[in-house]
Amino acid sequence: MEMEMDGFDRLPDAVILQIFDLVSDTKTLIRCLAVSKRFNSLVPHTDSLVLTVDRVISSDSDSDSDGDDVSNLLSSALRFILNSLHSLVSPSKPDPTRTRARVPNSPAQILRCFHRVRRLAIDLPSGDLRLEKGTVLKWRAEFGKTLRTCVILGFRSVGESPAPAPAGAESDFAGGLKVRVVWTISALIAASARHYLLKEVVREQTGLECLVLRDREAEGAVVMEKDGLRECREEGEVVGDEEEGLDRCRTRVPSVRMRMRHVPRLELKGGLWVEGATLVVVRPSYGGGNGNGNDDMAAEDGELALKAFGDGLYGEVAQKLVKARSYLLEMNSF
Repeated sequence: MEMEMDGFDRLPDAVILQIFDLVSDTKTLIRCLAVSKRFNSLVPHTDSLVLTVDRVISSDSDSDSDGDDVSNLLSSALRFILNSLHSLVSPSKPDPTRTRARVPNSPAQILRCFHRVRRLAIDLPSGDLRLEKGTVLKWRAEFGKTLRTCVILGFRSVGESPAPAPAGAESDFAGGLKVRVVWTISALIAASARHYLLKEVVREQTGLECLVLRDREAEGAVVMEKDGLRECREEGEVVGDEEEGLDRCRTRVPSVRMRMRHVPRLELKGGLWVEGATLVVVRPSYGGGNGNGNDDMAAEDGELALKAFGDGLYGEVAQKLVKARSYLLEMNSF
């Protein structure tokens, strides 16, 4: 009696690859390698992947109790925020033996069985920042070899009724300026730590056209597009920058100009009120904006905010803040 042909055997390779792209989950696709010889030959050609890093498949992992590699690295980079603003620019050196011992758990090694990845999203289990209860902080950073832009949105609370009005917008801005600067530096450190984690992936996955490192709490995202990936890959050949990265456990943040907007209270559609809303747009000092005036700068900032936060609640807050008065701050590289 002739055995009935499996349904997948009737499908052409191109269709199966489209299915694998829709599956996208890296761990599932790695398991598919063992299903059949045909799957084993096709899975490495998947071009759209999502890698979740909270539990990495690795036979060389020492112990499940060690926690998540990425979270440990980011936490060590952000530990300085709790001390003072001065400590933010002089991070301590990581233990190189611990870092190297855990290399088998790195995203780059997990992805080595995939040869034609074009779009990759890496999901962290949680955000990097630990803020006071009720505070919301969202950010999106674009990178090449270093920071290109970073958009940061923060507010203290959101509710159906407004809090008592502050004494004045100016006094509220000045009184909370230190907090907002800490928010900004915290987001920049988180972004630079995430970018550093991506460098090995960028070097090895030479076909990448879009790379995103995000977290499942939707706190922040590092994004690298095609030209930024090429720039980062070329920069990786410079030994000096790599050695510095190993010492700092993150990519150096260049000197930046930060355009900050703050509104003590914002009323949104549907009767919601946002307290202490702040929008910060960060650009490198050597290439920020067109410099054609406040209107043009506001338009550029609005486009970046829309790209970062969409048109939901956070997008609405950001678009309202773009119309507010802006304050320009500058910060040296760190």
